[in-house]
Amino acid sequence: MEINHVQVWNECLSIIKSDISEKSFNTWFIPIKPVKLENKVLTIQVPSKMSYEWLEDKYIRQLKKAILGVLGSKGRLEYKLPVKNERNQSNKKVDRTINPFAIPGLKKIRIDSNLNANYLFSNYIQGDCNKMARSAALAVAKKPGGTSFNPMIIYGGVGLGKTHLAHAIGNEIKTRFPNHNIIYITPEDFTNQIVKAIKDNNIEDFIRFHRNVDTIIIDDIQFLSGRKKSLEILFNIFNEFHQNGKQIILTSDRQPKDLEGMEERLISRFKWGLITDLTPPEFETRMAIIDEKLSNEELEFPYAVKEYICYNITNNIRELEGVCTSIIAQATLSERDVNIELAKEVIQKFVSFNNKKISIENIKNVVASHYKLDVELLNSTSRKREIVMARQISMYLAREYTKHSYGRIGAYFGGKDHSTVMYSIKSVKNMLDVDKQFSEVVNNLEKEVQFTLKG
Repeated sequence: MEINHVQVWNECLSIIKSDISEKSFNTWFIPIKPVKLENKVLTIQVPSKMSYEWLEDKYIRQLKKAILGVLGSKGRLEYKLPVKNERNQSNKKVDRTINPFAIPGLKKIRIDSNLNANYLFSNYIQGDCNKMARSAALAVAKKPGGTSFNPMIIYGGVGLGKTHLAHAIGNEIKTRFPNHNIIYITPEDFTNQIVKAIKDNNIEDFIRFHRNVDTIIIDDIQFLSGRKKSLEILFNIFNEFHQNGKQIILTSDRQPKDLEGMEERLISRFKWGLITDLTPPEFETRMAIIDEKLSNEELEFPYAVKEYICYNITNNIRELEGVCTSIIAQATLSERDVNIELAKEVIQKFVSFNNKKISIENIKNVVASHYKLDVELLNSTSRKREIVMARQISMYLAREYTKHSYGRIGAYFGGKDHSTVMYSIKSVKNMLDVDKQFSEVVNNLEKEVQFTLKG
């Protein structure tokens, strides 16, 4: 007799419950409702987008184990958000590895910009830390390609708002100039599109596509370092854009002069326009960011709690917002009061991982030391079993403990392709589910990574 979606989910819950604490289980899994079961695909409804993101981030391994355990190797899981959020589903991120080339015979095409509609000037808090950058960005948005700020390069540390500001420029341009073609792209997507163009023997179509673009935004340009073909094509696109008065916007984690593995001719062109930096927000700006974060929430934070957060999270806007989100989650789902005790509990978790800044280099050193390997071997193409194992574990830990994308992680391992990183992480996760001894090794390495930061 076939089982229905309710029975399947109940069996999944039994498996999940044995793997996590009762408090976590009651908070994150009890509110979920099974919706349907079709062709081994179970659809569940989650209370909110935040719940979905939390499940994907914190409990994906438990969910995978449960689904495969109940439905077999072909089992899959899909999420359904509440009706009130369904109108936003059209804004979901699309697969940008699909060939975006021009349609033959058309002089100009409409282009999917890939912009995040939530990143606007209106919710980008201005302070001394970003005043010049924001002002210049707004000037560019009002007259793309028509100011001396071309190219515009925004640089600064992780979590300081570079990506938000870049998207805000793009969204403002779209509002002011509806027929203006904008494209936002990451180095990973840019390289993937070039690889596909070369494979399909249509590199000319790739270049022709970019001639239809009026403004190009490339985020985290430093991750193109060392990619010779990508840099060559970027150089040609850059020249064509500049000569035709089209706008170029780049973000980076460092100044152009400090970019390693970047062609000198490109660096010299980066200096043609405006180079502006973002610095860590001062106390007043951090307070304003929290107020903006809470403006769409029904929950209020006492002033003392906001002050406590600002004194403890000082260098990273992303962490500041993450702490607020976690406090909201705890207060809403666990029915707790928002007070200093709750703030302290949440911040301790962020401090242990984020403010201590677990880096990929730190992870590589720990893993290489465990396997008694030269750390440079993790960047090699060697297929020796112990080197492959150490490399895959390092990539897995990098994904778990940093906020880097697959492509960015690959860049730290000798320029490995994002698909290689995805395969490595998947391999480790599969072994964690079936090999107890391997699981103990990885757990010990996780503890060692954390311990090295406390000393």
